[in-house]
This record gives sequence, structure tokens and C-alpha cells, in this order.
Amino acid sequence: MWARSLMCAWMGLCSAAFAQVIEFESAGLKYQTLTRSGVTVMFAHMPASVREYSMLQVAISNGSSTPCVIRPEQFQFSRTDSFAIDATPARLVVGSLIDRGSRTDVIKLVSTYELALYGLSRIRSTNGYEQRRQAALAEVSSTRLKAAAAASAIALVETKLVPGQTTDGAVFFRTEGKPLGPGRLVVRTAFGTFEFNPE
Repeated sequence: MWARSLMCAWMGLCSAAFAQVIEFESAGLKYQTLTRSGVTVMFAHMPASVREYSMLQVAISNGSSTPCVIRPEQFQFSRTDSFAIDATPARLVVGSLIDRGSRTDVIKLVSTYELALYGLSRIRSTNGYEQRRQAALAEVSSTRLKAAAAASAIALVETKLVPGQTTDGAVFFRTEGKPLGPGRLVVRTAFGTFEFNPE
């Protein structure tokens, strides 16, 4: 998976530069990565918002010798105006999309996530596979269920990573559909607090 290849490429560099945030660009997204006690967290802002949520693409790799539990609730975006936004648990995001999800939400979720995963930013087809895929994804008996299923598939959920395992997913922040704005990501885990560079 994409997360493993990116993590492997940067783990050597991360371990050499202990507790130093490393920034890089991939597929048009700007990433930051940081390693503490063998656990590496990497993230990028996703370009679209869905309903009232802004999203981050996150990948975590456990290079330590003990298991590591990761939860979306451990993520917080600390804005420069001293206001902090806690990540929303995946179950609440899925629940809100069951209540109010639309065809547009399905397309945004899947397209944005695939952009982050596969770097499809240069594909600008006006009539072809991409449009048929988006239409097919949205054509089910309940677009709300489809939107909730898409969010469920991409959301970072509570995960126990044994040594050597990697996971990835989207972390959602309730921002009334506005960008997160200037600030920094803070992730609090049993392996330490990951404080990324201000943006």
C-alpha cells in the first residue's frame, strides 16, 4: 500500500533525525512526518471538505518493539488563534452521513481519497471511466448509505498496530465545511506527543 512505501522511504531519514519533522511533497499534497519511540506518523491536508468536515490523510507505522494503539480522538488541530479542534470519531462522521449524506458527498469522499492514495491529480477526463465510476458509486438505493459506507471505508478507526504494521485513513475535523486554517497538528499517543510544524 502507498503508506508502506512512503513510510519505508522516510523511516531511515526519520530515525537519523530523531524528533525532527520532515516535510515533503507527493502527488501534489504536502506531507509532514515525525517519528517518536519508533512510531512514525505522517499526514497531509486533503483538498476537499465533506459536509461540515475537513479531512487529513494520515498514515502510521509501528517500528517499535511493542504494540501501539491509534485512535482518531488522539488527533487535535491547534490553530494559531489558540482554538483547538479535536478530531471527530469515525462513528460520528458515518452517522452524520447516514442522516444527511448525498451523491456529491460520495463523489468527494472517494475522489479526494483516491487522489491522496494514488496521485490521480493529472487525470482530467471529461467523458470516460472517471465519470462512469463516480456515477456508478452514487447510484444505489440510498445515497446516504453509500456516503456513510464511503466514509467508513476511508476513515481512520481505532487500530492496534503490532510491531512492523502500518495503517492509514482519513481523520475528520468538524469545521462547518471551512478549511482548518493556520495551525499545527498534535497527536497524543502512549509513545509520546507528536507536534508537527505550524502551517
